[in-house]
Amino acid sequence: MTPTPDDARRRHYSAFYSRPAVGAGETVLLALGNCQAESLRLVVPPSAATTVRIPPVHELTDDDLPFLGAWLERADAVVAQPIRDGYRGLPLGTRELLAQTRPGTRHAVLPVIRFAGLYPRHLIIRPPEDPSASPPLVAYHDAAVLAEAAGLRLPALTVDAVRAVAAESIAALRSREERHGSVVASDLFAAPTFALMRTINHPGNPVWAALGERVLSQLGLPGPAADPGGPLLDSVHAPREAVVIEAFDLPEEPTVDWIVDGRSLSAEDVRSAHLAWYAEHPGAVTAGLARHASTLGLLGLAS
Repeated sequence: MTPTPDDARRRHYSAFYSRPAVGAGETVLLALGNCQAESLRLVVPPSAATTVRIPPVHELTDDDLPFLGAWLERADAVVAQPIRDGYRGLPLGTRELLAQTRPGTRHAVLPVIRFAGLYPRHLIIRPPEDPSASPPLVAYHDAAVLAEAAGLRLPALTVDAVRAVAAESIAALRSREERHGSVVASDLFAAPTFALMRTINHPGNPVWAALGERVLSQLGLPGPAADPGGPLLDSVHAPREAVVIEAFDLPEEPTVDWIVDGRSLSAEDVRSAHLAWYAEHPGAVTAGLARHASTLGLLGLAS
């Protein structure tokens, strides 16, 4: 019989689907959310807790709920990103998940980390007609290409604009931390370096090492954070612009290509593919201009 995608998924998350087969004396920690939650899990040392690889929340289905519920009932500690109640029509909100844990289960909230200072023109857009839709080649939108699709023109990036976008991004992250009572990450970007972020929402290992220490401390678990054994969230690297390097006095050289799964993609190829996608998804253009009006203004786009 030919293996199905579901078979592969079951193998990849085999511990999750095996139900809690752990000793009574083991401390079990669950990390719930997206790829950032999984990265946090990978820096939890085995000496501190047993962890379980769980499908990202946007992939969980109704059939997964009994397995998730069983693990939540067994968990001694839970780290969760902020998730709204009834997410995707399922009881996957942070409050809904924590309500399934035993009394006394420790928990920490991990903020959704986005920092745009190193990639100030890159945006994340959720088209209203299909919030899961992404443009081809890379999932990140370029403000200059978005403006072009709308018949507008973004001026050349300046040092002042780079620093302004960085400040706005840190302020937005700080606001999310305060709103959700999360572990603090915003201070890690006071002195931006490319080691901190590979894209606007893929933090590098130094961020995870620091957050691992903070999460373990909040949960009362022993540290230090573990070496994950390789670079985390390493599949996509955005181009590094000369003006960004100048703005933060960084030692690196500029790069012009995207690196996706180890392959180079030219910025021009990405631009062409995205313009074609925008022509088929005009709602994404309208949504992007509205959602990112403040950032676009800092970049010099006239209203």
